[in-house]
Amino acid sequence: MKKNNRRKFIKQASALGLGAMALPGASIAAVRPEEKKLGIALVGLGRYSTFQLAPALQETEHCRLAAIVTGTPEKAEKWSKDFNIPQKNIYNYDTFDSIKDNPEIDIVYVVLPNFMHAEYTIRAAKAGKHVICEKPMAMSVDEGKKMVEACKLAGVKLQVGYRLYYEPHHLESRRLAKEQVYGKVNLVEASLGFSMADPTTWRLDKDMGGGGAIVDLGLYAIQGARRVFGTDPVSITAQGYVFQPDIFKGIYETVTWQMRFPDGGLSNHSTSYSTYIDRLYASAQRGWWRLQPAFNATGAEGMTSDGPMELTAPAYQQTAQMDDFAMSIKENRATLAPGEEGLKDLKILEAIFKAAKSGKSTEVVY
Repeated sequence: MKKNNRRKFIKQASALGLGAMALPGASIAAVRPEEKKLGIALVGLGRYSTFQLAPALQETEHCRLAAIVTGTPEKAEKWSKDFNIPQKNIYNYDTFDSIKDNPEIDIVYVVLPNFMHAEYTIRAAKAGKHVICEKPMAMSVDEGKKMVEACKLAGVKLQVGYRLYYEPHHLESRRLAKEQVYGKVNLVEASLGFSMADPTTWRLDKDMGGGGAIVDLGLYAIQGARRVFGTDPVSITAQGYVFQPDIFKGIYETVTWQMRFPDGGLSNHSTSYSTYIDRLYASAQRGWWRLQPAFNATGAEGMTSDGPMELTAPAYQQTAQMDDFAMSIKENRATLAPGEEGLKDLKILEAIFKAAKSGKSTEVVY
């Protein structure tokens, strides 16, 4: 997309609601006390930033909302008042690169339409800022590789916005599998779908969204299986369907797929933009557990063959996600959801597309 058209789109999309203290090239000065909250700049003030990230940042212990980037002056004014953001920390897409000169910004959180993820992640890295990028990390494996390399070259960290890596029910699901509480897990079913209310949304545009429900919602189901098995699939079969060709143009409306894991485990999945489903079910030798709902941002509920999961979840799943990233920077350690995790998922997605098109079992090449 040409630059002027991209900037126009950003404004339209925004209106629709969408140890060591620092690494070389990073924005955190060594003189900062470790306990000081790191400043986050939200890039894109759509629905996710408005109703999830901004509220979550009011609960974080190790980071704070320090700046915003938006192409809508009205939003800039409202956010400035609502969150006490000074004018010097408000940017638009023409002034974005000048964040390099702002020591109050340590982390840039890219919350833009999918086709902009790579560009703004790389630009943020070049500005010396650590980056959180919403999922899917990129539009392709090649883009994802460039993002990971750009952050390494700049000496900054990259996290993918995988909020469920920190959610208590999903952590319990992972524990039950890892510790083989019910024996070895043999089968996982994980699916997510909902009806897309707005047929004009950028998510249905292949050039902007990248592929419809499978890259948006199916990604959660992929991770659900990967996290339970604790390993990555080796081969995939898949089927893609379009029942409303007047709405779903160039993308699948519904996708079903199956993944085979190296220890013999199998997973079965569905995702759709025209029907509701939200569950994860794990079947082991001597029992089972399920999360239903499993993947939405309003909270999960869990049950095992022995009874309910008695867990307390935070109001916002992103609070722990962003705090962990801030601490990974302060302590110079890996985050649970680095760019390499996002890159794996992109490779799995490409295998799903290939399998759906060919009708044959497709090996996942890592």
